[in-house]
Amino acid sequence: MLIRFNKPYGVLSQFTPEGRWRGLREHIDLPDVYVAGRLDADSEGLLLLTDDGQLQARIADPRFKMEKAYLVQVEGIVSDQALTALARGVTLNDGPTLPARARALQPPADLWPRNPPIRERKSIPTTWLELCIREGRNRQVRRMTAAVGLPTLRLIRTAIGPYTLDGLPTETWQTVPH
Repeated sequence: MLIRFNKPYGVLSQFTPEGRWRGLREHIDLPDVYVAGRLDADSEGLLLLTDDGQLQARIADPRFKMEKAYLVQVEGIVSDQALTALARGVTLNDGPTLPARARALQPPADLWPRNPPIRERKSIPTTWLELCIREGRNRQVRRMTAAVGLPTLRLIRTAIGPYTLDGLPTETWQTVPH
């Protein structure tokens, strides 16, 4: 079984809550399914869960370099120089990243509101990016945008390999063929 879940802000990639963060059990009450790849509590979007250990490894293991796509709202205006740096790979404190696909986007029209809303400052504009990576380091997308001078305000994973969020409302899940 493979499940795609549109994880809301404030939910951990584990079934039990911890501190101020909620757990997956509030949304998915199925036995013997496990998260295939993590998504931070302060990030939203596609989370895959499965009861198949081999499938879990194929999805989560960095050796398979399954591409992950993100919508990223950043503070500031994205320059061509920043997009080029992201595309070539940036150097983080744990070494250089692999090249990524990066492009600026118009604000998504069909995006659900985040609860709580992001902090917006009237004097500082925001920009949306699509960033596609083949790694999965801890908080990698946030660290990459920060490395090019664009702090991340909102982060939504939209795809993992062939699996997407398409048509899946926030806080809902469904089984998918694999």
